[in-house]
Amino acid sequence: MPDTGWVASIVAVAVFGFAAVSVVHALLQRRDTGTIIAWVGLIVLLPLAGSALYWLFGVNRIRRRAHALREGYLITDPSAHDDTLVEHPARWERLLHSGDRLSPFRLVQGNAIEPLFDGDRTYARMLDAIDQARASITLATYIFDYDRVGERFVAHLQQAHDRGVQVRVLIDAVGARYSRRNTLRRLRRAGIPAAAFMPVHLPRSLAAFNLRNHRKMLVIDGRRAFTGGMNIRRGHSHIDPGSHPIQDLHFELRGPASAQVQRVFGEDWQFATGERLDGPVWFPDPIETAGARACRGLPDGPDEDFEVLNFTLQAALAEAREEVTIITPYFLPGVALAGALKAAALRGVKVNILIPALNNLRLVEWASRPQQAELLERGCRLWLTPPPFNHAKLMLVDREWALVGSANWDPRSLRLNFEFNLECLDRGLGSELAEWADHLREQSHPLTLAEVRARPLATQLRDGAARLLTPYL
Repeated sequence: MPDTGWVASIVAVAVFGFAAVSVVHALLQRRDTGTIIAWVGLIVLLPLAGSALYWLFGVNRIRRRAHALREGYLITDPSAHDDTLVEHPARWERLLHSGDRLSPFRLVQGNAIEPLFDGDRTYARMLDAIDQARASITLATYIFDYDRVGERFVAHLQQAHDRGVQVRVLIDAVGARYSRRNTLRRLRRAGIPAAAFMPVHLPRSLAAFNLRNHRKMLVIDGRRAFTGGMNIRRGHSHIDPGSHPIQDLHFELRGPASAQVQRVFGEDWQFATGERLDGPVWFPDPIETAGARACRGLPDGPDEDFEVLNFTLQAALAEAREEVTIITPYFLPGVALAGALKAAALRGVKVNILIPALNNLRLVEWASRPQQAELLERGCRLWLTPPPFNHAKLMLVDREWALVGSANWDPRSLRLNFEFNLECLDRGLGSELAEWADHLREQSHPLTLAEVRARPLATQLRDGAARLLTPYL
């Protein structure tokens, strides 16, 4: 029998070298300490498998390509010298200044922003806007189910395309797999330019599997936009939600800020297809004012907009004086954000955090529980919202400053996903959102410290183990 000991030795040395290189790379990355520990621990425990997983899922290879495509396109804001720019109110000057530093866009006034609190009304508005389109339609979504709701959208998009409207549809490649029937294929058969964002072709592009486009944006003629948390699927309908009803929050935006939504879509479309959208068909000039509300787009992603959302949340918490309301389906704040929440509560700010009583992702629900005791101990108030599953995303500060859009309070939204949010400053809009949040809180169960501490030991152990997976969730 031939001696194979030398082969085993070579393999062992190779695996050790692979693991060592992976550990060094992880240690040199600008990540939070918990994420570094998680990856290094996985590599040490499972040298080969852990290293492979790290290079596949833990390394961001998208940044250089995204920067090359966006240079000179999104970073410069054409509205920077527009007379619709808002002079910062003294009360919010520091928070808005941080937005100036973080976002490629400036805060602009002259907008009409309307909250849409149910799927039926939202979809009716969106379909009506599609029917009224005369020049262009751009639509980006994470999930586009080809169900009863999706079929209606495809039909209306096809009608717009047939009457000569320029239509572009972008669906996240992973989100597209949520649908049993292929919506992309149906759109392409209708002659509509449609693309998948970052397709996953095993094993070549598996490294990009974790970097998803979670943005939800519809722009009509470059002047009227819809954005928020709603995907295109039956569950958002109140009339006929099927077996998985979802409550959510979306917004209709008209006015100069619509151009910011369009520019983010244009960057994503160029990234996915190489086609650059430009000219008055996509970016009409000027865009007439439609109201008196001030807002700006806050794109966030694992490219040049990295950690925009994270820093915005921390800055908003630091500026809060009276009340903070947070509504999110997935609540896994990192150490810095959790500390900012506790610091705000210790200053006497009312911090209300509303999360679903029953989450659709049980692992995320379990992982979020270990933080609940420390938040309650420092004065934060946690509320468990009743069914249907609440997918809304909202941060409201002192009933005047609002952050709305697609992002959750979890590592996926804060570090991995491409997200789009609107920063809004308007007391009327803030009051409307506060009234809705107050009504939701009245229906919710206030979680107490006694309830958290009374959880069985087995449950606490399960939740603690799930928390260890936070960097991977």
